[in-house]
Amino acid sequence: MRILVVEDEVLLAEAVAEWLRGDAHAVDVVFDGGAALERVGVNDYDVVVLDRDLPVVHGDRVCREIVDTGSAARVLMLTAAAEIDDRVAGLSLGADDYLPKPFAFKELAARVVALGRRSRPAAPPVLDRAGIRLDLHRREVYRDGRYVPLSRKEFAVLAELLRADGAAVSAEQLLEKAWDEHADPFTHAVRMTILKLRRKLGNPPIVLTEPGVGYRIP
Repeated sequence: MRILVVEDEVLLAEAVAEWLRGDAHAVDVVFDGGAALERVGVNDYDVVVLDRDLPVVHGDRVCREIVDTGSAARVLMLTAAAEIDDRVAGLSLGADDYLPKPFAFKELAARVVALGRRSRPAAPPVLDRAGIRLDLHRREVYRDGRYVPLSRKEFAVLAELLRADGAAVSAEQLLEKAWDEHADPFTHAVRMTILKLRRKLGNPPIVLTEPGVGYRIP
């Protein structure tokens, strides 16, 4: 998934991002509400992890604008306030879920995944196609019963290809979903990842190139 973390506590923001990247998500990080609105305006996020008490633009306003623009992004609101009225206020702004601080990273990650399922068509926990079996929860991949060790990026790319259900996925779409905002769109990152993926999956080649269109698994 593509995730935006909005948190003005820099160390906490980076720690959350690193935890989510460990689950093969593409994560962007900003530290104030103004920057959050800029990112949401140009990128398609599956989930926004949003601190409520933000500088520049308050988290309440950020949440309201995400909802008002009709964005498909789901909002997980974070706050140090744990009172019921505060939770109700956050949810009434349009947030999809609410998590008081302090929180366990494992719980936050689970909530993000649950929200991500609601931001896109539901995918089964195990993707199975053309002899490839990808377990999203266990982060395991098998081809014809053979375990295939993949890097985080390779796993994320393969998951996107399998979700496409035989349709071609462009390099731009893969960059959008599997890389963060620091990825250079003019590099060969996608092509190199596809080459490594093909090598690890073995013969016969299963990831096909559609010239001028993208990549697909038939």
